[in-house]
Amino acid sequence: MATPDLDPQQLLDTLTERLRAELAARGIDQFQMIGIHRGGVWVARALAERLGRADAPMGSLNISFYRDDFSRIGMHPEVNPSDLPFEVEDQHIVLVDDVLQSGRTIRAALNEIFDFGRPASVLLAILVERGGRELPIHADVVGAHVELAANEQIKLSGPDPLKLTVIAP
Repeated sequence: MATPDLDPQQLLDTLTERLRAELAARGIDQFQMIGIHRGGVWVARALAERLGRADAPMGSLNISFYRDDFSRIGMHPEVNPSDLPFEVEDQHIVLVDDVLQSGRTIRAALNEIFDFGRPASVLLAILVERGGRELPIHADVVGAHVELAANEQIKLSGPDPLKLTVIAP
């Protein structure tokens, strides 16, 4: 399978425009942004800059304790707590991650968000979406859809500059 061209800056531009359009279509002008540790936080910061919200508070989630494969993969030695510097209750939330594959990370993130309160809505923004969904979760806005072989993964490194790499173990 051919390796897709994944220019993070171009994908961020596409994601930003699609996010603006989706927020406008939903009539949302006030929202809180939350990135999923670590790549989703990097993407959320870049989106916030492009949306003129660089100074707005932004949340970050570390979903380590919410994963359904915790007993199989164990705990990462550097677990930082989640940080939501705003109320979640009745807020419109833009949840951001770098790659959507199985849907399990997003499920864990939603569980954690709801532990903080009940948002008015959650809009899912993903930089790169690929096949392999195991749960019925889809993104509302996506920078790009890519098809990869089952053994290939997308790795985001950063935060400055952001770089996407397709790797095959």
